[in-house]
Amino acid sequence: MKNLKKPLIIAGLVLDVGVTVFLFVISILILAKVIPAATLNEAINASKGLIKYLLQNPTVYLVAFVIPLFVLLAGNVIGLIFYVKKTSGKQPAQLDDLTEEQKEALRQELLKDLGNKDNN
Repeated sequence: MKNLKKPLIIAGLVLDVGVTVFLFVISILILAKVIPAATLNEAINASKGLIKYLLQNPTVYLVAFVIPLFVLLAGNVIGLIFYVKKTSGKQPAQLDDLTEEQKEALRQELLKDLGNKDNN
């Protein structure tokens, strides 16, 4: 199962991008027909095929295109938030990340703490 995790994630992302692009393209094609037309009937008469059907049935367009786009957007935003929280977890500072002054200050602080422990 662990071997399938990465390919499944990649396939899911490819599917997500493909569906999103398809939905956006259809929406843009509908806007391209409606905006230049003076009336909706003129836009319907100038269209053919799927675009004409979607212009005649706005409920189908809403359910099949608009709502899925919002669901995909919400899912992608939530996924992004979880990914950012997961990857931005605080990691302890490594000794290689410190400058020489910071290392010296840390040494002095540790020696001071050890000296205080020995006195108690």
